[in-house]
Amino acid sequence: MMDGPVAPTGGNRGNGNLDDQIAQLMQCKPLSELEIRVLCQKAKEILMNESNVQPVKSPVTICGDIHGQFHDLAELFRIGGKCPDTNYLFMGDYVDRGYYSVETVTLLVALKVRYPQRITILRGNHESRQITQVYGFYDECLRKYGNANVWKIFTDLFDFFPLTALVESEIFCLHGGLSPSIETLDNIRNFDRVQEVPHEGPMCDLLWSDPDDRCGWGISPRGAGYTFGQDISEQFNHTNNLKLIARAHQLVMEGFNWAHDQKVVTIFSAPNYCYRCGNMASILEVDDCNGHNFIQFEPAPRRGEPDVTRRTPDYFL
Repeated sequence: MMDGPVAPTGGNRGNGNLDDQIAQLMQCKPLSELEIRVLCQKAKEILMNESNVQPVKSPVTICGDIHGQFHDLAELFRIGGKCPDTNYLFMGDYVDRGYYSVETVTLLVALKVRYPQRITILRGNHESRQITQVYGFYDECLRKYGNANVWKIFTDLFDFFPLTALVESEIFCLHGGLSPSIETLDNIRNFDRVQEVPHEGPMCDLLWSDPDDRCGWGISPRGAGYTFGQDISEQFNHTNNLKLIARAHQLVMEGFNWAHDQKVVTIFSAPNYCYRCGNMASILEVDDCNGHNFIQFEPAPRRGEPDVTRRTPDYFL
């Protein structure tokens, strides 16, 4: 990731076709079921070789939840820079809630296949079979394709997404938070992650837990994972020689929120979440020297999305 920007190799028929697909997706036009099946098979071959703690080099831009808000993802790329000119690390929750989960997750997977060293995509708690059947992605696949095949293709692929990433051995990135079952990064590296997200246990905790203004561990109001206090964050960072834990998973009104004496930061990249919450979004730029710069942004102009917020938002998901 330290080398210069990768130019599209349109002369290569495979990449040329993929470039065309990315251009189509950037217009918020979904691919066919067959194209998605082929794309996800290529992505699986790449992801299965990545670690549960995937190493990432700086500079990189770290992003939080997207939740199917495609036009806001396009705004994120407009502000942060296109891939591969900018390296990206996304911390999960690409689907559900928003109206364009199919286009959102397909675009990110296509970019991963096209530029595997330029973009890292982690698993969120919504990248699961059970959650997506409740919060929108399953229904969207049925509506757009007439069957559940695309949903199954993607949820099978989600099992291969890395659980966490480590930027320059200093910034630990994941969707949710820490676990009382995990003391070291090597504990995470030894997981078998290729499975549906369990209802409990360390893999579940990484995708569901939240920092809290407390000491020690607490019971999570989400019904999965834990809450953890500043003492827990400080001990984990000290044990693993980390400077920062970057995570997503929680709606924060300014788009980012520091916790635990700046040992933990929450990044949320879906502005006006559920098209009604009124929050800002943000991304975190980490430069060559591991300096931090937050960029906040507002929603892209509405594009006539139908009402997808009939259900009162559950801020815990």
